Amino acid sequence: MSEQAASLLNEDQLPVAGSAAGISVDVVQLKKIYEAALMTSQEPLSLSELRKLANEPLENRVIEELLQQLAEKYADSGIELNRVASGWRFRARPEMQAHIERLDPQKPPRYSRAVMETLAIIAYRQPVTRGDIEEIRGVVVSAQVLKTLESRAWIESIGTRDTPGKPALYATTQQLLDDLNLRSLSELPALEEMGNLLEPSNQNEPV
Repeated sequence: MSEQAASLLNEDQLPVAGSAAGISVDVVQLKKIYEAALMTSQEPLSLSELRKLANEPLENRVIEELLQQLAEKYADSGIELNRVASGWRFRARPEMQAHIERLDPQKPPRYSRAVMETLAIIAYRQPVTRGDIEEIRGVVVSAQVLKTLESRAWIESIGTRDTPGKPALYATTQQLLDDLNLRSLSELPALEEMGNLLEPSNQNEPV
């Protein structure tokens, strides 16, 4: 963004490009609207959804700059505004999570080694078939493993491979990236780190 555009965003009123003279956006009010919408939404909000909240059309770069300013407002608080694959959202900072869990001390789901290894293979080799996964792991992949990942909305079938039997091709979803707090697959952590970012796996369960 140019210095001129950034300067405009620091003003209370933002002129709307391409609009009639005299039409502008109340930046302070718009940031309050974004804040309220993001605070009350259970899911990340995309730029297209946030664009609907303004009375006048705004460019994505302007919306993103306003969101960055809003994020800075919470830089020293217990929550943070960040961008994930599906859009922008507020969440508790990781260091706050242990305290918040005292309000609802339920144990998180625990996943078997088979589930986590299968997820890792799909994430780093996608798209892959069940046969690909079995070849890499060296053991049969049960239907329950894939069902578990699909029910968690971490993987999905995106088609079939043009080979005999037309096996399903699996890939990861935006939900997985959101749960990992990532924007894209290019930000995936090292293989050995991915399991630590999700619910802990139970190494004592069968493969």
